[in-house]
Amino acid sequence: MELLIKLLAVGGIMGILDYIWLGFIAKKLYYAEMGKLLLDKPNMGAALAFYLIYVVGVLVFVINPALAKESWQYALGIGALFGLVAYATYDLTNLATMKDFPLKIVIIDLAWGMLITAAVSVGSFFIIRALT
Repeated sequence: MELLIKLLAVGGIMGILDYIWLGFIAKKLYYAEMGKLLLDKPNMGAALAFYLIYVVGVLVFVINPALAKESWQYALGIGALFGLVAYATYDLTNLATMKDFPLKIVIIDLAWGMLITAAVSVGSFFIIRALT
């Protein structure tokens, strides 16, 4: 039951924040900067696989250690670092290997990766601590 609460906390917050980001805030930016690179419809299987892997990664590498240390500050800092590493893996690889991959998107994505993962980590920390 505790594992389910943790997965739902992390996944729920991540899903809501990324839905708002991708669906409303950054949607026009991504199409303007990368329209020719984007699929007409996202590959939902690949997207689901990313979210499942990412949620488990945040839980294992950020949330569980933060809970053990009883430190939301740890969740904040390591969450931001984990987000930077994960999003840099994607964006910097694209920048290194794809024609016309926009540097502007790389910079925005790195900042977003840090922000969303830090927010997910801190929010999940408090939810999990309150419910378990």
